[in-house]
Amino acid sequence: MAKTRECQVLVVGGGTGGYPAAIRAGQLGLDVVIVDKGGLGGTCLNRGCIPSKAFIHAADKFADMTKHAESAQMGIALKAAPTLDMAGLVKWKDGIVDKLTKGVSQLLKAANVEIVDGWATFSDAKTCTVETGDGDTLEIKAENVILATGSKETELPFMPFGDKVIGSTEALELTERPDKLVVVGAGYIGLELGIAYRKLGSEVAFVEALDRALPLYDKELVRPVTTWLKKHKVDMHLSSKAKGVVEEGGKTYLEFADSKGETQRLEADRILVAVGRKPVTEGWGLENMGLDMDGDFVKVDDRCATPMRGVYAVGDLIGEPLLAHKATWQGEMVAEIIAGHKRRFDVNAVAAVCFTEPEIVGVGLSPDQAKEAGEEVITGKFPMAASGRALSMEGGADGGFVRVTARKSDHVILGIHAVGKHVSELSGEFALAVEMGAVLEDIAGTIHVHPTLTECFAESALAALGHPIHIAA
Repeated sequence: MAKTRECQVLVVGGGTGGYPAAIRAGQLGLDVVIVDKGGLGGTCLNRGCIPSKAFIHAADKFADMTKHAESAQMGIALKAAPTLDMAGLVKWKDGIVDKLTKGVSQLLKAANVEIVDGWATFSDAKTCTVETGDGDTLEIKAENVILATGSKETELPFMPFGDKVIGSTEALELTERPDKLVVVGAGYIGLELGIAYRKLGSEVAFVEALDRALPLYDKELVRPVTTWLKKHKVDMHLSSKAKGVVEEGGKTYLEFADSKGETQRLEADRILVAVGRKPVTEGWGLENMGLDMDGDFVKVDDRCATPMRGVYAVGDLIGEPLLAHKATWQGEMVAEIIAGHKRRFDVNAVAAVCFTEPEIVGVGLSPDQAKEAGEEVITGKFPMAASGRALSMEGGADGGFVRVTARKSDHVILGIHAVGKHVSELSGEFALAVEMGAVLEDIAGTIHVHPTLTECFAESALAALGHPIHIAA
């Protein structure tokens, strides 16, 4: 006979939307149960954001050491090239993940949240059963439910994951470096991992259905990345569509139709499919909950509330942008709403970062997007080659820059974009400026520390105002 547990708040999913919701609800004195099967921290902590950035960092170090072995850099030379132990890299990466997942568990317990390890299946909107890890069955009845089931990698129907075809999760678990890696999809996930493997010494080629990489960003912003790809002999097959895997003569090939419609082949030890993600809506009884859908996503209002009273959904489950920090913000918000606070998801901007080479960060509207929205704009751009801090960190030579877009009439900042080494660390200031409705004069009038990359933002604002200091007006 199943045990029954009643609670005020049931959170389904322990990822970056779910566990912050549970912690905040616990802090507010609510009786909270969180059910998770895939590992606390979700995709971001276990299989995405954190392990991929650790992997990218290790690849950067390997590439730097290789460069120093080839010729002296900054007066530093290595007598021999570095050796790569992929199993050791994975072990180090897993150690970071393990430390952080344990930290999430401790934070939940500190907030008096009950953690249930298992898969929740709903019979109605507020009742689910869980087959727990110890073999017991637990029925949970909740006054409020927060759905945070996240998203998963998209498989191509004619190229399912398995054997030589892998997704991003398995790409971070390989204990042997593929000599030849073919990546299907030149979005941010494919480019981040493809570039990392190129730095580790793999031959890398991309097959992308659209006519350019990173189509969500304007061409000016992406140009330094494509320049790096060309310099490092990464083949880009654009306007090309994957057709399938062919095994011939003991070798594996990706077969694809090129931009002319002709069939081509690329030899591959591994084929990484990175064509996007989709919400996890199957297998947990969504169809029994009476919720409305918005295409593939659960439909919610600006409080992340579904039409079913007391049922909320957050993060990747409810639509773009599929970003961890958006999910965290929504999870905390919903917890406070349940506790009686008045909150709405009415943020002006959510920053997004591509950890490519070089990095890209964007928040708000690009100049073209602003014009399409009917705005008359002014822009300011500051090249990182003019930044002492960038040059001191071997940046600036990659074509990087910071660009600000503002409304011409009142100088309100509509968007900020940057590309260059370490620019991801500027994303917080960029998001804050747009969220607070800052004007160009606010940024130009703030004393930015020297020497830091943040000066590039101040200089871009000065450029938009027509009087930059460290570049010619």
